Amino acid sequence: MKAFSYLASSALLCWSFSYASPQVYQDAVSATTLVASQITTTASASTSTSTIACNNSPLLCDRNYNNITHMGAHDSFALRDSSTDYTVAGNQFYNATLALSAGLRLLQVQAHLSDDVIELCHTTCALLDGGTLESYLSSVKTWMDANPNEVVTLLIVNSDDQTAATFGAVFASSGISTYGYTPTSTTGPVATWPTLQTLITANTRLVTFIASITYDETYPYLLSEFDYVFETAYGQVDFTDFTCDLDRPTTLSSAAVAVSSGYMGLLNHFKEEVQAFADIPDVDNITTTNSPSTSLLGAVGTHGSNCKTEWGVMPTFILVDFWNVGPSVETADILNVVTGTGRTNVSESVVTQSSESFGVSLQEIGPGRIAGWALAAVMLGNFI
Repeated sequence: MKAFSYLASSALLCWSFSYASPQVYQDAVSATTLVASQITTTASASTSTSTIACNNSPLLCDRNYNNITHMGAHDSFALRDSSTDYTVAGNQFYNATLALSAGLRLLQVQAHLSDDVIELCHTTCALLDGGTLESYLSSVKTWMDANPNEVVTLLIVNSDDQTAATFGAVFASSGISTYGYTPTSTTGPVATWPTLQTLITANTRLVTFIASITYDETYPYLLSEFDYVFETAYGQVDFTDFTCDLDRPTTLSSAAVAVSSGYMGLLNHFKEEVQAFADIPDVDNITTTNSPSTSLLGAVGTHGSNCKTEWGVMPTFILVDFWNVGPSVETADILNVVTGTGRTNVSESVVTQSSESFGVSLQEIGPGRIAGWALAAVMLGNFI
């Protein structure tokens, strides 16, 4: 994502954030899983006569992977909750496996190399460390083991330009590589992807894109994102900035060219708030940003609807912050023309230190938080 620069200062300027250690992250996953088991599950009726749902709807089973909108959690590891002392650097109130249980099917993370280990960090591991990639993948695999009719997509930002072999080793050690899907073309866009049911039957239910990486035939399921996907701009600070214009890859001239060439479109729909020290995730306007409304300026519903009209096809992927608000998954349902079923109910409220919006109380998740992170410089840039 966008790099940020440092302006040297003669005086020590400190800005403190608290962030979770890898162990705290794992404890948070375990605690949330325990609590989630106490939350009721929706049982919305589907118009399909089938009783088996794929990605929360029987109507999606026979639909091609690239003809579905997959709602996703941007920086899904970067929590703003009690385990991180509600750091303003956090992008999500609830963790990745709960996001999956609530209906999201795309998880995005930032991978950084720290002491020869791939960690999930927010811009820098000194700011927010969400634990190791291996631990994260292991938790996703556990969820996939328990939900055999679901197709999951991972999008990994390769912040330190690691090789496919480095990532492949972590995928193998976590066990999740067994679910990896290899498309018919490993060097360019695919016009027609398999149906969800085809992926489920073959048990190749994990599609992984890495931005950016050089393809390695030893790990054919690790796909270079911009060989298949184009994105709109990210780091937007105004509702009018949410357009359908192509931002990446720069090798393509427009969204229209990308669509006609078989690329899948990804909407970056998360708004930032400008601060003196940096831009941070904008939680104050999140109810508007994540609204499923198709007529409200700045709403994800409006963004998705506009791009479907402009492109002639629905966006394949959408990334949002604070996914529970909205809830964002309703926009995917509208674009997919389905009623979701079998999802875990999660409060749509903003989570703050003074209130728990989980529906049941979460216990404080252990010690191990590292309080205080100080900069001897003014930070300029984006926490994305």
